[in-house]
Amino acid sequence: VVVGCVETYGRRDTEAQLKDLEVIPRRQIEYRGVTMEEMDVDAIVRRKPQMCVVDELAHTNVPGSRHTKRHEDVLEILEAGIHVMTAVNIQHLETLNDAVARATGVRVRETVPDTFLDRADEVINVDVTVEELRNRLREGKIYRPEKVEQALSNFFRKGNLSTLRELALRAVADEVGEKAASYRAREGLEPALIPERVMVCMSSNALAPRVIRTGARIAGRLGSKWYAVYVETPSEKPDRIKPRDSDTL
Repeated sequence: VVVGCVETYGRRDTEAQLKDLEVIPRRQIEYRGVTMEEMDVDAIVRRKPQMCVVDELAHTNVPGSRHTKRHEDVLEILEAGIHVMTAVNIQHLETLNDAVARATGVRVRETVPDTFLDRADEVINVDVTVEELRNRLREGKIYRPEKVEQALSNFFRKGNLSTLRELALRAVADEVGEKAASYRAREGLEPALIPERVMVCMSSNALAPRVIRTGARIAGRLGSKWYAVYVETPSEKPDRIKPRDSDTL
């Protein structure tokens, strides 16, 4: 087992957990006159461990890296035949992006596609009560002391954390249900008599991605196939759809 990437943020408890685990040194990248560090995928593949631990799956890499996102780095590690244990916060799951923004008032910019989660052999929900999480925050186990009060009164409000906890429980339940359905299919067991289907009717405007994400989430919960449908109608005006909307479509 090696640690491909870990962010301790100076937290002593987190650093203590590393103990004598082998940590792969990071690769240094020059960006705008500043030296940044990113996970060294090549070094991990050369080392070829059985298992690689990767922190902060939704991370966006520094420009100039081979991949834009860390989850793309993880795919390359997997393709090299190395198992990966990784972690992601529920607010970074792509199809939940709109729900999180509505509930918390914060639009999370870094997301991971749900299809990435579908590849996992097992998904584990690391769950604690809202008050326990806020206590961990006060004890400096999540952020540095100077950021604690700001976090408690913003993203880490009780209402926000309750909503995120519910979303996490639902997401894991969906994943377990989907795995169970796949198992039934593999073993030749009888599937649902009338499989559900979901159709998303989309337009060419900017709200279409939100509708598609919602449809994908509903279909995932039902364990069903889904279709995105756009109806193109003849028009005398060739510029009926704006070029930008057409590109988005």
